Amino acid sequence: MASHVFLVGFLAITCSIAMASDESPLQDICAADSIAMASDESPLQDFCVADLNRSVFVQADDLFFKELNLTSNTSNAVGSLATRVFVTEFHALNTLGIAMAGIYTPQNSSYEYVLRSLIQMERFLPLPAIPKPLFIVTPFLESHIQAAIKCSKEHGMQIRIRSGGHDYEGLSYISYQAPFIIVDLVNLKSITIDVESSTAWVQAGATIGQLYHAIAKKSLTLGFPAGVCPTVGVGGHFSTGGYGMMSRNYGLAADNIIDARLIDVNGRILDRKSMGEDLFWAIRGGGGASFGVITSWRLKLLHVPETVTVFTVNRTLEQNATKLVHQWQYVSGKIDGKLLLRLFLRRINSSHEGKETVKASFVTLYLGGIDTLLPLMQESFPELGLVRSDCIEMSWIDSILYFAGLRGEPLDILSTNTPWLTGTYFKGKSDYVTEPISETGLESIWKRFLKYPDEITDMQFSPYGGRMGEISKSATPFSRRAGTLYSIHYGVKWKEEGISAMNRRMRGIRRFYSFMTPYVSKNPRSSYLSYRDLDLGVNNKGYTSYEQASIWGLKYYGINFKRLVHVKTMVDPDNFLRNEQSIPPL
Repeated sequence: MASHVFLVGFLAITCSIAMASDESPLQDICAADSIAMASDESPLQDFCVADLNRSVFVQADDLFFKELNLTSNTSNAVGSLATRVFVTEFHALNTLGIAMAGIYTPQNSSYEYVLRSLIQMERFLPLPAIPKPLFIVTPFLESHIQAAIKCSKEHGMQIRIRSGGHDYEGLSYISYQAPFIIVDLVNLKSITIDVESSTAWVQAGATIGQLYHAIAKKSLTLGFPAGVCPTVGVGGHFSTGGYGMMSRNYGLAADNIIDARLIDVNGRILDRKSMGEDLFWAIRGGGGASFGVITSWRLKLLHVPETVTVFTVNRTLEQNATKLVHQWQYVSGKIDGKLLLRLFLRRINSSHEGKETVKASFVTLYLGGIDTLLPLMQESFPELGLVRSDCIEMSWIDSILYFAGLRGEPLDILSTNTPWLTGTYFKGKSDYVTEPISETGLESIWKRFLKYPDEITDMQFSPYGGRMGEISKSATPFSRRAGTLYSIHYGVKWKEEGISAMNRRMRGIRRFYSFMTPYVSKNPRSSYLSYRDLDLGVNNKGYTSYEQASIWGLKYYGINFKRLVHVKTMVDPDNFLRNEQSIPPL
């Protein structure tokens, strides 16, 4: 019954907002006095439906109710003629070809497909293993989101906001706390590039691959410093920081956001000016889902040269990898900011029969040509032994394909948001390093890495310094700036199905994470929000104190956690927008 009431309420409010705005030509279908709306700043506060039974002249048909999996009897059970009027208006919107939100219930044949469509973490498949939403709403307009917020508040449901579906713990489509709905932004993916001003507006349902592709179609000398996985949604990526291969030269994605549109808990649509600098600060690295539904971002696009250079140099332990990794720690954060020298560590078969070894892959982007790169590397990191044949010159947009493992594919592949499901399950964790790890420490890490394959599959070391170290720790909620050498990403992967196999790997990576304690940041031991990790701590189902939330909050945000709590208290004092690791109000 609650789900039917929500659906009716959602349809009612959606239609009321659409008819009261320029988004819909249905304004004349209803009599002028049939809906009382509040001011433009808060269009939902005084909504009423007093006289709708006399304001619409179209009868709702039973066929349409069946399409919604609501029978005529259901509609009578949850409301009066006004219920059928609203559903009729919903039907009319679709009939007239006006974009209308999709609403999927567990009874809809498309429900499972829509729910699965953007679950990028296969650990949360098959679906019976996770809590499911009462509804999935796929808005085309901001008014649809306003309606979803209004109805969810009235009926005691939580909202999960899904952009690309890459949340490491599935919090964009899973709730362990209460009945919930998903607002899936998949249809909000418009991108507008202004080459003259070097800016872009991108809706939160777009992926970073779609953004890169849109930029490249307009200009080959403009780019944006975000991540390497094309199917990651900009909504979550930008709101948690957004590290990428140009971050040492230009900072994070969040450092280059100049405006945003957000719908707050009261249904108001706000931009940077109307939301104020505190809230604008919070959503650029503090996780947007704690503060509202971000519908679009305005970005400062940045100059990239016509030619960039990439290389991947592999070295094993037998090829002096330990000394190279040790030296990398002293070089990667101090070298020219135009060069980002990333390091991947994996287990491979050794040249010695029956044994395994560690392969270190030095994966690099340089914003310039080979002739400039080679002397720079020879001066700064001669131990690597880089030669011209290791290097490839290409355009910046082609480097996006290269780092995504898509070299040679057409650029159009960046615009797909189909999940790259491989039948592999995954759990990730993260750390930051502030002091170089000794060669002895590295050898201990390799030994454990090789001995316990259930604990760790690969590690990724991402260098900081350059522009990352020049930006103040309090400029955005992302506090890992000066003093950070590099971040570590840990991943464990497996193909064996079943709870037992999953639990074995989950326990394993936790043991490896514990083993790494002496080598990483302390007081607090820090983590990267984009690699969300519920092992760090979770909120209560009810009230969560500042002290309890600090257990995980200080690890993500450091000195900025207190200010985030202050902003949350201002904009959502009742904690309507909450999840297992949302910012709590005081």
